[in-house]
Amino acid sequence: MSARTRSRPFRESSLGIFFGVIFLAALVGQAVAGWLAFNDEQLAQGLGRIGLADYLGSAPFAADVAENWQSEYLQFLLYITATIWLLQKGSPESKELDKQGLESDEDQKVGRYADPDSPAWARVGGLRTTVFAWSLTIVMGLVFVLSWLAQSVAGWASYNETSLQQLQDPISWPAYLHNPDFWSRTLQNWQSEFLAVGSMAVLSIYLRQRGSPESKPVGAPHASTGVEG
Repeated sequence: MSARTRSRPFRESSLGIFFGVIFLAALVGQAVAGWLAFNDEQLAQGLGRIGLADYLGSAPFAADVAENWQSEYLQFLLYITATIWLLQKGSPESKELDKQGLESDEDQKVGRYADPDSPAWARVGGLRTTVFAWSLTIVMGLVFVLSWLAQSVAGWASYNETSLQQLQDPISWPAYLHNPDFWSRTLQNWQSEFLAVGSMAVLSIYLRQRGSPESKPVGAPHASTGVEG
């Protein structure tokens, strides 16, 4: 087997591998930095240090991770569904202006319009095709809901731990869902995700990055919509 053949699987999956590696590196970095910061706070309050393993199983770490995950998946969930019907003239992040909506079976290669190599569930019709047609949204939505629930439970536990340390009464989970601490954690992530997505959709009308599918070709007119470079 030639070196070129051996490297082909990596090259064809390099985008996923790259982001998988830097995700794990960032998660490890967050864990270590968060652990050190947590112990600094413990010492400042006259409490003892905890080990890294204990910190990884703690409510503060779980809340920090889950609140980031739920905001990211909410961002993509909204973007995937919004771009079905909403358009942005001149943006490669928008569909072409005449393709608003769910599009026809022929455009989507569904049922009798499917190609021979189309996924099986795109060809069979009925409920399975409907589920497959919405499968990306379903999974993104499910991950968002689960991570939001994890954030709320972990944030609630962390909030009550702090309350007990300050000799205050703990609160119930439903009460925490109405607490400013929960919504401060939640909305500080949501607003940054919404800003990033909106900026990408608008800035890509006028700005370019040669060779990127997230940009129009360098010489494409500003008004070109749904065109990728």
